Amino acid sequence: MELVSKHKFLFEIFDEISAAKGKAEKIALLKKHNTMGVKNILKGAFDDTIVWLLPDGDPPYQPAVKDTQFANLEKKVDTLKYFVKGGASPDMLQIKRESMFVRLLETIHPADAVLLISAINKKSPATGLTKAMVKEVFPDLIKK
Repeated sequence: MELVSKHKFLFEIFDEISAAKGKAEKIALLKKHNTMGVKNILKGAFDDTIVWLLPDGDPPYQPAVKDTQFANLEKKVDTLKYFVKGGASPDMLQIKRESMFVRLLETIHPADAVLLISAINKKSPATGLTKAMVKEVFPDLIKK
């Protein structure tokens, strides 16, 4: 039996957006789920001014085991500042930064880990969701 959070995981929100029919429904869901976690994933994926200090591709990690209490990525988004250019601890050793990222991936829901990896690889977090739609809903979120 998988333990369920009271709040939706970020992957559940983006799955809902993927399943939405048409632009209007996707936009309505973005407005409904106006959270820091959602915005950070969107900004990380779509904003060209965000430079991830992590290797491209899929990092080597062991997904969290089902039937455990997963850390909620929504509550962990403040740690993303360690993984972007201009963020916290710019002098951190790269091996430490990558180790921190792997630890984060291994504590959150496996589907949220996949979502986060897609954001660092600059891929849309939801099928049919575009940068233009995100800019329409959150005009000040994406700088470039």
